[in-house]
Amino acid sequence: MYGSVIRLGFRKLCKMADAKLAAVPSVDIEEGVFKYVLIKVYGKDESSHKNIVRGYADCQWHSDIYDRSSESCKGLGLETECLGGGRIEHNPDLKLIKVYGYSQGFGKADHAETKKILLDKFPQYDIEISDEGY
Repeated sequence: MYGSVIRLGFRKLCKMADAKLAAVPSVDIEEGVFKYVLIKVYGKDESSHKNIVRGYADCQWHSDIYDRSSESCKGLGLETECLGGGRIEHNPDLKLIKVYGYSQGFGKADHAETKKILLDKFPQYDIEISDEGY
């Protein structure tokens, strides 16, 4: 009897973690040119995760962006891992996003993965990626 109660409690906990993971927006970026980080957010365990893109013009360092994003996820009971960084140029008027460069502290993010995530949020945009620039 107790085993079934524990299993039901565990399933409920897992569903709550998955709901929290699903509630985390995949993209939070601004307009202009700024640094960005690609972050893996974990749900109930390491097999339940999603990658998110964060970039804020008011953050001087990639680590500032990661810290802000990580803290908001931890507030939901989720763990994070920084997968790298770079820069984004976001021009909504031209419906253009350029993803390029790298982070000195975290290394270069997988810009192809970043592009895939951005296209889900901005399907009408032209999104270019490059390994050039800093």
